[in-house]
Amino acid sequence: MSVAVWVVIITAIAGVGGTGLGGIVCACLRKDSDKMVSLFLSFASGVMLSIVCFDLIPEAMFQYDNSRHSGLLISIGGILLGYMIVFLLNNIIDMSANRELNHVDSKHPRTADALDELIHYDHYTEHKKRDSSYDLFVAGTVMAFAIALHNLPEGMVIGASYASHPGENLYSGSGLILAVVIGLHNIPEGMAISVPLVSGGMPRAKAVFITALSGAPTIIGALIGYYMGTISPASLALALSFASGAMLYVVFGELLPESILMWKSKIPAFAVIVGIIVGLIIIFGG
Repeated sequence: MSVAVWVVIITAIAGVGGTGLGGIVCACLRKDSDKMVSLFLSFASGVMLSIVCFDLIPEAMFQYDNSRHSGLLISIGGILLGYMIVFLLNNIIDMSANRELNHVDSKHPRTADALDELIHYDHYTEHKKRDSSYDLFVAGTVMAFAIALHNLPEGMVIGASYASHPGENLYSGSGLILAVVIGLHNIPEGMAISVPLVSGGMPRAKAVFITALSGAPTIIGALIGYYMGTISPASLALALSFASGAMLYVVFGELLPESILMWKSKIPAFAVIVGIIVGLIIIFGG
């Protein structure tokens, strides 16, 4: 089996399988799960933060044996580029969704503090009350893009990691570890997607299918990250740093603020620390 095919398979399991499993959990349990989602997001954020900062970024920086300054400059540029692109795209989606919601005002946080706000399902619900099928389609597209923006850089991280270790065992390397971590992280994201869909009256089987499908952009991101990383050391450094920057935005700009607002407690912060420690064990404990 070629590396590219393996990347597609493992990323599909992590992306589609992880979100789908989260959808099944919520469809079966039928209960509010803000605290559970908050803890999962916080823990997974800590693990991903540790792997990005202590594994992927150093790997990007030292692609050049004779010129570490070049690797450093490319890495910094890639991180900033990845962060800014995802930030701008998220900002466009947030502005498009929030400006039509009555509850968004000076006293309400711009980040999510409920499951339906996490994926902009509240935006879709607002249109469902009063608008045509076309407007509902547009609102649903906004929701889909919000989900895709979280999943695309996660896939790039997996693909770029496999590209950075071409001789590594496909079944036990850092790429597989990242896929497992991202798959676990996708379970609460799937829960966050499924809960408002089921609560809004959608049949459970359809809600689980849509939830699983939302993980598909992870596969696209993985292929982009992998093929970028196989072109040259410079492109590998750019792929690793770009994916790292995008993930840093997802962690610091979305997941951590959302997890703390969803459960206003110090426990999510502790879950982040536990995640960072687990990430360190994964990187250096082998």
